[in-house]
Amino acid sequence: MFEARLVQSSILKKVLEAIKDLLNEATFDCSDSGIQLQAMDNSHVSLVSMNLRSDGFDKFRCDRNLSMGMNLTSMSKILKCAGNDDIVTMKAQDNADSVTFVFESPNQEKVSDYEMKLMNLDQEHLGIPETDYACVIKMPSGEFARICRDLSQFGESVVIACTKEGVKFSAAGDIGAANVKLAQTANADKEEEAVTIDMQEPVTLTFACRYLNSFTKATPLSPVVQLSMSSDVPLVVEYRIGDIGHIRYYLAPKIEDEDGN
Repeated sequence: MFEARLVQSSILKKVLEAIKDLLNEATFDCSDSGIQLQAMDNSHVSLVSMNLRSDGFDKFRCDRNLSMGMNLTSMSKILKCAGNDDIVTMKAQDNADSVTFVFESPNQEKVSDYEMKLMNLDQEHLGIPETDYACVIKMPSGEFARICRDLSQFGESVVIACTKEGVKFSAAGDIGAANVKLAQTANADKEEEAVTIDMQEPVTLTFACRYLNSFTKATPLSPVVQLSMSSDVPLVVEYRIGDIGHIRYYLAPKIEDEDGN
């Protein structure tokens, strides 16, 4: 039997909002250590990896490993039926073909349950190698979302250049060019408002705006986003999920075309 209970259903709602743009369906792998999800997006360009640790749940029980193939559009519809303050419990039998979501109002006066059919999905677990990145940038997640949104008005790609002085985001297109430079924060009172750069060597890479904008759907999960870059390996965009886990997006850099910009 599998059962996971979260007092704040809003966390699960935000997780779904963060991945349903990129994925139509995904397998939730449940074990006694928690719930994991790993899937390529529909166009096989980016990878989404999510981890929710069992000790972050208010109650967690998983007697044997369970892989639940979920249609994320359907799951999102079900979660929309939960109030933000509701307590949510996910339940499934060991070899069930459906999963049940139970929502309880904080005062326990209203309890609703929704059953959803599971899907058989092909599992493709990709080993993600541990990499020491040349640049690791931490910055306010809202700022990153804004930069990605603003620059996508100018071109289809964003160039992210990281040096000791700071990080520069640039885009160019038919209208003209846009550059946003962020210097390292000298002394921030609040950690979530700081821009910090841990750099071994400078890196400049180009990425598709469309995917970066999809990744920023995870902004409500965390006030801070971490970008990890090294030349010729995928960018990692990581958002912490409270103190329960994280969601990571991987995106391969664009290979520059021959006009050398």
